[in-house]
Amino acid sequence: MERYIAALLDYGCEQGLITAEDRIYVRNQLLDLFGMDSYEEPEGGSLPLEEILSGMLAYAYEKGILPSDDIVTKDAFDTRIMGLLTPRPSQVIRTFEENYRESPEKATDEYYRFSKATNYIRAARVAKDRKWVIASEYGDIDITINLSKPEKDPKAIAAALKVKASNYPKCLLCKENEGFAGRGNHPARQNHRIIPLTMNQEQWYLQYSPYVYYNEHCIVFRGEHTPMRIDHSTFVKLLDFVTLFPHYFLGSNADLPIVGGSILTHDHFQGGRYEFAMAKAPVETPVVFDGFSQVSAGIVRWPMSVLRLRSADKEALIALCDRILAAWRGYSDAACTVFAETDGVPHNTITPIARMRDGAYEMDLVLRNNLTTEEHPLGLYHPHEEHHHIKKENIGLIEVMGLAVLPSRLEKEMRLLREALLSGADLRQQEAIEKHADWVEAFLPKYPSLNAENVDRILEQEIGNVYVSILEQAGVYKRTEEGRKGFARFVEAAGGRLGVFHI
Repeated sequence: MERYIAALLDYGCEQGLITAEDRIYVRNQLLDLFGMDSYEEPEGGSLPLEEILSGMLAYAYEKGILPSDDIVTKDAFDTRIMGLLTPRPSQVIRTFEENYRESPEKATDEYYRFSKATNYIRAARVAKDRKWVIASEYGDIDITINLSKPEKDPKAIAAALKVKASNYPKCLLCKENEGFAGRGNHPARQNHRIIPLTMNQEQWYLQYSPYVYYNEHCIVFRGEHTPMRIDHSTFVKLLDFVTLFPHYFLGSNADLPIVGGSILTHDHFQGGRYEFAMAKAPVETPVVFDGFSQVSAGIVRWPMSVLRLRSADKEALIALCDRILAAWRGYSDAACTVFAETDGVPHNTITPIARMRDGAYEMDLVLRNNLTTEEHPLGLYHPHEEHHHIKKENIGLIEVMGLAVLPSRLEKEMRLLREALLSGADLRQQEAIEKHADWVEAFLPKYPSLNAENVDRILEQEIGNVYVSILEQAGVYKRTEEGRKGFARFVEAAGGRLGVFHI
């Protein structure tokens, strides 16, 4: 155990989390945590952080310090360990501000490195996510199977049921999570540090996602626990942020169920330093909006229904976003099965994404509608039932932009599918993968020479093809003649005129 402590102190010094002057103090904190009353400096070199923490967890469990060896309990304890090495919030903020005065890039580069160094971003676990890229008619599409977010085992679930209900913090995005010890139904956050920002003259905070889906995947959340709402202030905040951090994009999930994100109770955005397929997609149909000559606009060549607006004039861009949002909120077109509301329940909203490009502001407005029908009770503009064997969850901001976040079960199912395809086994006789049988039977004729060398790539491509089809289903206006005319009618209702349309 002494070697693990020494190695962790070395790691903390190397990563700039502590200094040589802090070493004895932090060592004594660790000795107290592990119930040790003596210490001798051991011999031995540095160790990887994952090995250090694994050894410490094993020791704690053996000594009865850890009551259980389930993943939730272990994650809470190693977070507590790393919290002893993590600088105070004031120091982290001061460092960020000093780096920002040099450049926004330096500030975020160092903050991202810091968030991985403290193990808030569990880089070793994130590295296990399965990722690949597939070619599509809309460009290269990113696919990932999320393996970094741990699934609770039965012991952890049982323990969580015994935890006393609490409304502190109110949710996983609240600022009160910073340094929070956690409980069975709420993760520990002793190594969590947040950066204050001012957007739209309000207090907001920047942090990174602990389960990064792409490079520098950040979350920007409001200081107050208030529900998400897409309105005028949303566009102001998005453009305020990309003014502060022109190397990042920032977007918002929609503010309605089905088409919205997983946390609608706390106003927040997601962004980062990554260019998604949608951002690379070209404008295929120019649009002119009356009264907005300083804003260029057009329909994007993308499976979902996207208007792209671009201008160096921030206020004009915000005003046009307002006009389009207001028009869409109240817009219905029965010919395209678009209804602003049914029985008083609103259906239309927008997923907005902001970025800087060549010195100008750029805003993508993705039209969303959460209508349900008898045939599609989970959502008409949502993954349809024939694709639920791959994905049935909401299509949120990240996936709108062209990165599929698929459930962890697919990792095992892909292995079983591989074995079945190579052996010729009947998928319908295997409970875990029988749901994939119709899909496999449909695509197999395309691959007469399926073998051990190409089967993995075939499965990856076909899963990607399903995701592209899901995006097309989530698009309000389809890429058909009827869809083109429907999109044109909405643009006209919002005060715009279409140019030449290219399908």
